[in-house]
Amino acid sequence: MKTLTDYLTFHTRERRELVRITDSVSELVRKSGIQEGMVLVSAMHITAGVFVNDDESGLHEDIWEWLQTLAPQGPDYRHHRTGEDNGDAHLKSLLIHHQVILPVTAGKLDLGPWQQVFYAEFDGQRRKRLVIKVMGE
Repeated sequence: MKTLTDYLTFHTRERRELVRITDSVSELVRKSGIQEGMVLVSAMHITAGVFVNDDESGLHEDIWEWLQTLAPQGPDYRHHRTGEDNGDAHLKSLLIHHQVILPVTAGKLDLGPWQQVFYAEFDGQRRKRLVIKVMGE
């Protein structure tokens, strides 16, 4: 089995930001040389996530609104008693999840026609990393 591991680094300008990473993941699949297998894409921080969905601005706004409704920024989370102010970011990461596994078929990401891969930052404006691990034959 062949494997390839690489890392993407982000330093978002905003505290909360979506970054489309489909092309970067696809390029690593190509670079790996595998024809059949999978790729793991995993945020290496507890206030970020990775997901697959449509790249449509209205949907992105709906996702942010949904996350803000379920885990609003600002309330007095118990986590804030430690001196932090990002309790909501930890909860948003749980809702979105920190990783996805994507299929590779015939040497390419095997996504649906509208599917794109996104890195979701919930507590940015500092350096963060994401690991991509391609595995297969």
